[in-house]
Amino acid sequence: MIDTKYQKIVIKIGSNVLSKTAGDLDTVTMDKLCKQISYLHKLGIDIVLVSSGAVASGKSLFKPIHPTDDISARQMYAAIGQVKLLSNYYELFNSVHLNCAQVLVTKEDFRDRNHYMNMQNCFQVLLRNKILPIVNENDVISITELMFTDNDELAGLVAGMINADALIILSNIDGIYDGNPALPGSKVIYDIDAVHGKADTFISASRSDFGRGGMLTKYHIARKVCKSGIAVHIANGKNDDILLQITTGQRVGTYFKPLQKSTSLKKRLSFSETFAKGKVHINAGAASALVSSKAVSLLPVGITRIEGDFQKGDIVLIIDNNAKVLGLGKVQYHAKKAMELIGEKNQKPLVHYDYLFLY
Repeated sequence: MIDTKYQKIVIKIGSNVLSKTAGDLDTVTMDKLCKQISYLHKLGIDIVLVSSGAVASGKSLFKPIHPTDDISARQMYAAIGQVKLLSNYYELFNSVHLNCAQVLVTKEDFRDRNHYMNMQNCFQVLLRNKILPIVNENDVISITELMFTDNDELAGLVAGMINADALIILSNIDGIYDGNPALPGSKVIYDIDAVHGKADTFISASRSDFGRGGMLTKYHIARKVCKSGIAVHIANGKNDDILLQITTGQRVGTYFKPLQKSTSLKKRLSFSETFAKGKVHINAGAASALVSSKAVSLLPVGITRIEGDFQKGDIVLIIDNNAKVLGLGKVQYHAKKAMELIGEKNQKPLVHYDYLFLY
């Protein structure tokens, strides 16, 4: 028996970890990772697995009979490949006596509060019953503006939703390097500070053959997640026992040290920029107050302009007088009322501090 650092984790496995060069599923790597997940699960760790690989799997199974545009082809590959991907997971986890369940989501599920709460409840029920949720974006219906940046973004959202201790992102390289990983002098950066650590200048914007994202996306998602109080690890999923090494505190991959734990709502807000239903522009005085060390709510007196037709409970962007996005907030009343109160003193906050997330 080993001692582990975490009690609840989200593990994201990328397409480049699960795919061979030719595009077929790498079942050897899948088997190794599934056995590690099963072992950690038996130690009592709650785990949610976010897995890519459906589109890549579909491409290896089928070639279009008729000319097909890129979006339609992606939908087709995802529909075919998801069956194979989950079938492999089912067989591998069943062989180690671990029950698993499929959860397919779209970005719209995180945008709507009722959808969000229903999905959160689903995860809670599965975890309480010791079932491993396997999550993937529903690529069959997720197209254009409905798509996540990639499954790294989805994994970050899920980590916040279940209040995870850590997010582990598995790629096909050892972590974030201080230079081009292909050059012999480059080394892995083992620790990055959530606030002050800056490594994006070192990172290539290139993507893998099968995934939509890249290391730069992983870096930005990791910084956002650790600011909400969740530790993040980026490591090589092809390496033996990588999950066991990370969860026992060994120095592998790149580690993003988390800030103090945030509330569940603020975790949700930290990822909600693309879900915002409106924009609230504020003056210099209000901006200065919000970013101070004090707990300050957003009052109508500091608002200069309202954009969008938001309703009570919707999420809005908060923008200063230099057009810089300061953060997000959950509004306490609708846009029409907010416009009526612009600049007025002694009014109820549009966004209370408890429902405010600042970058």
